[in-house]
Amino acid sequence: MQLSTAPYEERLTAPRSWWLISFLVGVSFALILLPFGTLPLLGGLVGGTAAAAVVASSYGSVRIRVVGGSLIAGEAKIPVTALGEAEVLEPEEARAWRTYKADTRAFLLLRAYIPRALRVEVTDPEDPTPYLYLSTREPERLAQALKAAREAAA
Repeated sequence: MQLSTAPYEERLTAPRSWWLISFLVGVSFALILLPFGTLPLLGGLVGGTAAAAVVASSYGSVRIRVVGGSLIAGEAKIPVTALGEAEVLEPEEARAWRTYKADTRAFLLLRAYIPRALRVEVTDPEDPTPYLYLSTREPERLAQALKAAREAAA
């Protein structure tokens, strides 16, 4: 049984530069522990790097999926029947929608290191959320998957 005609899945991973920063955090911890000897220095390097990498990985582990007639974006799960039109936002327009055009009631799955986004209207009259703002590297593909899932649900 196929749950969706156009399955979509994307993981919003942290950029590569964050992994370098994680290593530099480890180096900083090692330098702090340098006066205590070689073993604490190595522990600071490994421990600091590992802790920073865990933080970077957890922040970058958010997924967006269109599965079984639902859009799952981070912790939100919305049936595609409650969604309206999707608008692909190029970098300038995406920046505007996450700053001065933003509505405080909107659901934002925001990752500033991803320049493009998709804005999807919420058409459910019971839901006070006016739209979803989803940072995505492939907004056209996500919009197509949502459209196909809506058509399949109808």
